[in-house]
Amino acid sequence: MSGRNLKFGIGIALIVGIVVWEAVAGFRQSETYYVTVRQLLSGKVTRKHLRVGGVVRKGSIERHGEQLSFRLAQGSDVLPVVYVGTQTLPDTFKGGAQAIVQGTYTPGGVFRATEIQAKCASKYVAVPKAPAATKTAALSGS
Repeated sequence: MSGRNLKFGIGIALIVGIVVWEAVAGFRQSETYYVTVRQLLSGKVTRKHLRVGGVVRKGSIERHGEQLSFRLAQGSDVLPVVYVGTQTLPDTFKGGAQAIVQGTYTPGGVFRATEIQAKCASKYVAVPKAPAATKTAALSGS
């Protein structure tokens, strides 16, 4: 019986090993790394799936049917981006906005985005408080 238990144990260990190997391989394949435009254009990035952050260049957004193209910039470095997707773009996606695109960098030097995230480029500033004398005058009706 111990020989039978040993074979059973080896079989279970083999199955568990294969499942773990497949899980790790699948995880590595779906990893997405964040890089900047400058890092991507330097040629040192070797990953397939990437998230790239930069600023949408003003005046670069163009629609051609269901395809959207624009340029993502960081300083003097500019990355052409093409997006073909069904998701609704954020209201904050416009020239001058900070954006993060997710997708793949093609050998032709164009980034094919599958997702776009954007945030407003302007800062939110609180309205300055009115001086106390003005408040008092406004309340008394003078």
